[in-house]
Amino acid sequence: MDLTTRKVEITSQNHGFAVDADSLKGSVEVTHLNLNDNTVEGLVHRDLPIFSVQYHPESSPGPHDANYLFKRFIELMDQHQG
Repeated sequence: MDLTTRKVEITSQNHGFAVDADSLKGSVEVTHLNLNDNTVEGLVHRDLPIFSVQYHPESSPGPHDANYLFKRFIELMDQHQG
């Protein structure tokens, strides 16, 4: 689930590790959670133009569910070029 929009996405998982949410203090904020096990699936830096997700946004099922992430990335590049 994208915590900023409350939208639920269908994504492909392929990892055997997780970020410890309690270790994220200060400059990083959790943006996505896995609804099956409540693991951290996305982060954003509060000061720098950096974000990430811990799933395959380009993969099936639901290959178009996360297209907004690519748009967000392009917008960040446009804002911070030069």
